[in-house]
Amino acid sequence: MERMSLSEKIGQMTQIDRSRATTDVMSNYCIGNQPKPGDRTPHNFSSRKWIMTINKLQEAALATRLGIPMLYAIDAVHGHNYAYRSTIFPHNVGLGATRLVGDEKDPQLVKRIGAATALEARATGVRYVFSPTIAVCRDPRWGRCYESYSEDPALVKLMTETMIAGLEGDIPPNYSIKGVPFVETGQTKVAACAKHFVGDGGTSGGVDRGNAEMPWKELAAVHLPPYSTAILKGVASVMLSYSSWNGQKMHANRRLVTGLLKTRLKFRGFVISDFEGIDKIKDANYSYSVEAGISAGIDMVMAPYKFRRFIRTLTYQVEKGIIPMTRIDDAVARILRVKFTMGLFENPYADVEMGRQLGSQEHRELAREAVRKSLVLLKNDGPLLPLPKYGAKILVAGTHANNLGYQCGGWTMQWQGQSGNNITQGIYIYIVAIYYMKINYRPSQVTGSNE
Repeated sequence: MERMSLSEKIGQMTQIDRSRATTDVMSNYCIGNQPKPGDRTPHNFSSRKWIMTINKLQEAALATRLGIPMLYAIDAVHGHNYAYRSTIFPHNVGLGATRLVGDEKDPQLVKRIGAATALEARATGVRYVFSPTIAVCRDPRWGRCYESYSEDPALVKLMTETMIAGLEGDIPPNYSIKGVPFVETGQTKVAACAKHFVGDGGTSGGVDRGNAEMPWKELAAVHLPPYSTAILKGVASVMLSYSSWNGQKMHANRRLVTGLLKTRLKFRGFVISDFEGIDKIKDANYSYSVEAGISAGIDMVMAPYKFRRFIRTLTYQVEKGIIPMTRIDDAVARILRVKFTMGLFENPYADVEMGRQLGSQEHRELAREAVRKSLVLLKNDGPLLPLPKYGAKILVAGTHANNLGYQCGGWTMQWQGQSGNNITQGIYIYIVAIYYMKINYRPSQVTGSNE
């Protein structure tokens, strides 16, 4: 850090969109991080194409004066959900229904899903995933309840622990420094991101990006415990929520971000904004928004498209003493700590041989297992279930029954999902029902024919 200029430091704090990442931009602005946004998916990208694209961007980052590697990020909410042909796992609400602790025979199910997701991300060159979502949904009107494991904070804590262990690896016994990020080096793990800090599942009326109106005791008892667990498990980063707490935007809440997360909970990874989250602090005053967000404790800013404006504004504020250099140094130290911890300096390039992990048969069988274990029967008063082994008549109805995109839901190729049976490779309910009727209904039991 002593060798870094102010522009190089702010470059590490900036995360831009892949579409803006030219060689000149990487070189001139020393950009250190890039996300894959949720509204422009490279459809049908092969794993090799993904790797070639990311390695080319990495080459540009390594060609800068200090050669600090770039960290490529992607949302992986229920598997590597932006990659065509990847394995799509049940959403968090489904995994929560597996009750992996207690009477569940396989307490490592969610951990195995995290490990498979990490492998598939690495199969495309991705080293950093925006996952897991550890919101505690308290109002079913919230449109993103499917991203929440449970309304029970105890169950969300347990799911958080196992998912992070799957994505990042198990912390070794001698790794005892509280709050320090841990990512197992090698070809099988990724840096994780716990989101969205804090209270996004407890907004009044279930309004997305709304206001969580509650006393401190409720926030601490219900919504905070999963983050304490994530930090203890060595999570690399924490993403802030678009929502507010009692009227104050979380992206500008110094009390919770710096005072609680970094100081009291001793989190030493980095804090990242949500997509253009800093812009939404105060719409009419961008300069104020940058000052408030960075002062609150944001270390890495998603400025996907207007990154030049962000860099220019923050540079001016540091040069004028509005933002102290100590705040910049704290942010950069946290980002570099994660990059060093995960072995990015030693192994910055993606391995083409990892491509075979994308959508592997083993991972698809794991997804099938997760689906079986997440099924919930609410009520069965009559003789309907279980279905007879032979001769069942099944009515398949509704637009969603014959639509793979709808059945996969949000965060599948696009952040809100999309309609269509060709969005990725998979089998949907209609096909399963037809398969059941054609294959399992066997007149040969009576006639002896081979039909």
